[in-house]
Amino acid sequence: MPFINIGDIDLNYEIHGEGFPLLFISGLAASTSTWEGQIGFFKDYYRCIVFDNRGAGLSGKPPGPYTIAQMAKDALRLLDGLRIEKALVFSLSMGGMIALELARIASRRLGAMLLGCTHAGGKNRVSPSPEAVSLLVNNAGLGREEILRKDTPLFFSDKFRAENSKAIEEHYRLQLLAPPQPEYAFQAQLMAIYQFDCTDALRQISNPALVVTGTKDVLIPAANSIFLAENLGNAELLEIPGAGHSLHVECREFLNQAVHLFYQKHLGAGSR
Repeated sequence: MPFINIGDIDLNYEIHGEGFPLLFISGLAASTSTWEGQIGFFKDYYRCIVFDNRGAGLSGKPPGPYTIAQMAKDALRLLDGLRIEKALVFSLSMGGMIALELARIASRRLGAMLLGCTHAGGKNRVSPSPEAVSLLVNNAGLGREEILRKDTPLFFSDKFRAENSKAIEEHYRLQLLAPPQPEYAFQAQLMAIYQFDCTDALRQISNPALVVTGTKDVLIPAANSIFLAENLGNAELLEIPGAGHSLHVECREFLNQAVHLFYQKHLGAGSR
């Protein structure tokens, strides 16, 4: 498990496959194991870089506060350390916010971006219901597996939960491979999300973006993705009917194929 020092902490990262670099940016509390369902597909076409954000997985977990801008700079320092001049981006949820900030400060370092189930923050952000927020943040006294199971309705649609219990159990198994996230680090990441606002910069972000949302996402409602697609400089919107928040699990095959086609369109037909 390689690490790279980016100044104040060490970041844990992995590289899979060969080809044009593809950077995966994880969401709240997630680790490299989040991307198991993507790496098996994308490593045949790209050099896949996965890493743990500060405060999660095996990366450093300094005391808060954290900011999305800080985590975007972490990702940029990772690219610098790996001597990667330009990378595609696959990002979900909080990872999408990090990707937006990364595009704002270093757009030339990024190619086409997937922005999945995310938002731009600020006054236009459409919040989840108070009940959903309460369910997400009330983790007192719970272990990692208990938190995962408690949060199931936030991440998966009712239909998927009823019909795909084995897929959800496998997702939980992978998440539990990572060390537990300390509560202070979870809260620091969560506060970074609440304080994020890049709405004024959206028009200046010209990187090709595929904005994807599930119509049944209760954690980051689909209206946020619609706003993003309408206000980014060069975006396409893909709404997946009936899908919940964890698109990379619930819609894995469809999402992987759609994003791959999007990347190839912007890389050129002959690119691998």
